[in-house]
Amino acid sequence: MTILAITGGTGFVGSRLIDLALAAGHEVRALTRRPQPARAGVMWIEGALDTPAALDRLVTEADTVIHVAGVVNAPDRAGFAAGNIAGTQAVVDAAERADARRFVHVSSLAAREPGLSIYGWSKDEAERVVAKSSLDWAMVRPPAIYGPGDMEMRDLFRMARMGIALLPPAGRVSVIEVGDVAALLLALAEAGPSHEIYEPDDGQPGGWSYAELARAVGVAVGHKVLPVALPKAILSLAAHVDQIFRGKAAKLTADRVAISAIRTGLPPPPSAPTRRFGCRRCRRTRACRNGGMVSRERLVIGVL
Repeated sequence: MTILAITGGTGFVGSRLIDLALAAGHEVRALTRRPQPARAGVMWIEGALDTPAALDRLVTEADTVIHVAGVVNAPDRAGFAAGNIAGTQAVVDAAERADARRFVHVSSLAAREPGLSIYGWSKDEAERVVAKSSLDWAMVRPPAIYGPGDMEMRDLFRMARMGIALLPPAGRVSVIEVGDVAALLLALAEAGPSHEIYEPDDGQPGGWSYAELARAVGVAVGHKVLPVALPKAILSLAAHVDQIFRGKAAKLTADRVAISAIRTGLPPPPSAPTRRFGCRRCRRTRACRNGGMVSRERLVIGVL
C-alpha cells in the first residue's frame, strides 16, 4: 500500500483523485483548510500552502506527493504568484525535507505560453520551481477540465440550456474529462518516467473550435445551441461587468479574455530533454491504470 500526500484534495480534480486512489488501495493524506467528515483511508491535515508545519505533517512518510492545489482565478498578479509560485515552492520544500520518493505536479497547458496571461506565467514559474528541485518529478499540463462538480465551465452549460452560447473570437480549445486527469495523476504517482511533462487531452484531432465545443455541450444538455462569437472588446466589457457583479467569484476575467481571444492554438512546444510530451490522449484504460505511460511516438493509450 502506497501513502499519497495530496494538496487540493477537496477540489474538483483532487476529490476525484482521492476516490480513485482509495479504490486502488492507497492510503491518502489530504490537505484541507476546513474540517472534513471522517473518511476511511483518508487522513485530513488541516492547513494551507502557506503553513509549513501543516505541509510537513502532510508529506511525512508519504511515498508520493501530488500537488493539485493552485489558483485559477485571481484579481491580480500577486494573487497568482502567491497561490501558484510560492505555494508550489512550499510544497516542494516540504517534499524535499521529507525525502519523498516521487512528486507529481499539476500544471496547466497555459504554462506553454507564459506571455499570454498572468495565469500562464505563474504556472510556468511553478514548473521551474519543480524542475530545479532534487525530487523525482513528473508534471501534467491539463487543458480545460470538465465533469461532475466542475464550476469553471458551468456558465457554458447554463447558456447551452437556453439555446445560445456567447463565445470568444475564432479559435480552438482542447478539453479533458476530470476522471481522465485523475487516472493519469494516479498512474504517474505509482510509476512512470522521471522528469517528463504530459499534455493529455480527449483525443479530438486538432482540438475543438469554440463553436464545435458549444454544440457538443448542447448535445449533452439536450438543446440545440446557437454559437455567437464575440469580439475581444465585447469580451473585455463583459469581464468588467462580471467583476462588478461577482467580484472574486467572477469567471470571466481580463486574464482569461487575453487567452481566449487568441485566434490560433498554441504552437507545438520546443523539444528539450526534460520536456517530452508523452500523453496526448489519456483515457481510463488498462494501459493507464497500469502506469503504461509511453513517449508520443509509441503512444498506446487508447480511446474509450
